[in-house]
Amino acid sequence: MSHMTAELMKWSLSLAAGCGIGAIFFGGLWWTVRKCMTASLPALWIIGSFLLRMGIALSGFYVVAFGDWTRWVACLTGFILARLVVTRLTRNPSSASSADRQLACPAQEASHAP
Repeated sequence: MSHMTAELMKWSLSLAAGCGIGAIFFGGLWWTVRKCMTASLPALWIIGSFLLRMGIALSGFYVVAFGDWTRWVACLTGFILARLVVTRLTRNPSSASSADRQLACPAQEASHAP
């Protein structure tokens, strides 16, 4: 296996690991917010979740990057991509932006002049 292929494999694995770390981090955030709505001690859930999620994320970045800034960047890119995916999957349909609503459901013609 050539050097370039080995590096590409390391970057690809770092990107995939970043996606996994991001899915855990942002999926855990989504779960925590939903849990806090019914919890008797929501602050405890928020603080505990934050510490756990940050510990997992920072440890994951440290292990994946292993001192190589290019793998760190690939991992961070995967983390950000996971944020976009989790945000899209967990979005409440009623909270879509006005531009999204207009695309999905064009405005009705006004029945009166302004």
